[in-house]
Amino acid sequence: MEINGVEIEDTFAEAFDIKVSRVLVTAATKKLAKIAATEATGYGTSVIGCSAEAGIDSYIPPGESPDGRPGYTIMICNPTKKGLDHELLERIGMGILTAPTTAVFDALEDPDEKLNVGFKLKFFGDGYEKDLEIAGRKVHSIPIMSGDFLIESDLGIKDGVAGGNFFILGDSQGSALLAAQAAVDAISAVEGVITPFPGGVVASGSKVGSNKYKFLDASTNEKMCVTLKDEVEGSQIPADVNGVYEIVIDGVDEEAVKEATRAGIEAACKVPGVKKISAGNYGGKLGAYQIKLHELF
Repeated sequence: MEINGVEIEDTFAEAFDIKVSRVLVTAATKKLAKIAATEATGYGTSVIGCSAEAGIDSYIPPGESPDGRPGYTIMICNPTKKGLDHELLERIGMGILTAPTTAVFDALEDPDEKLNVGFKLKFFGDGYEKDLEIAGRKVHSIPIMSGDFLIESDLGIKDGVAGGNFFILGDSQGSALLAAQAAVDAISAVEGVITPFPGGVVASGSKVGSNKYKFLDASTNEKMCVTLKDEVEGSQIPADVNGVYEIVIDGVDEEAVKEATRAGIEAACKVPGVKKISAGNYGGKLGAYQIKLHELF
């Protein structure tokens, strides 16, 4: 299969189960909302080493938010319910409550259950907190120096999908990077997904475990390293490829991840110099989901 002359390898991306939350961060201005959303989703690239995978999902204009202000939906993902509860409390408490003019609302459709994160956080008000209702939602108003911080009492969580991915192989580092950035831009238009790595682009794809060091949970994917293509037996880098980037996608469900993968690949294949699109899997040993590239088109 080819798209715009780019080979789409007949393979699959292997994704796995994860607990997902999706919340809306609003503020007095779009800029202030973006700052708070960015702070709350920091250090959230991979659960290999981070306490959560997190990122900004989409911009919400004032007319579509519960309090009539601009905002951003963010997604925070953790392997367990307990871990996600902890991450929501800490990331909202440290990254959003501390930011000017912010408020937090649940933004997850059809949650499996809800966590009382807002209820727990209200005690920061030290007895001065109040309960309000905004757009039919129970909200806690917490007095802070600059005014009041508002947070919906319960935030939804559900079983989501993490680790959706595809590789972009280009004739140079520059062409592969431009294609990766184009892919991330296209994926940003798909609701219910995030690309949690820096700028949405993975420079250091990994494999499970290590060939040499038993203490490592993950290590470099040597068969996809362009500088090792003449050294590693079984290298997957063609002779005319000199740049590879990976896009990792987390979503509220499998269909959202598939839609994002399709949009990202289509955008990447429009960039000159892209030679091939592939994906990462471990023969079905890592996760329950197999997102087959050829079935997306």
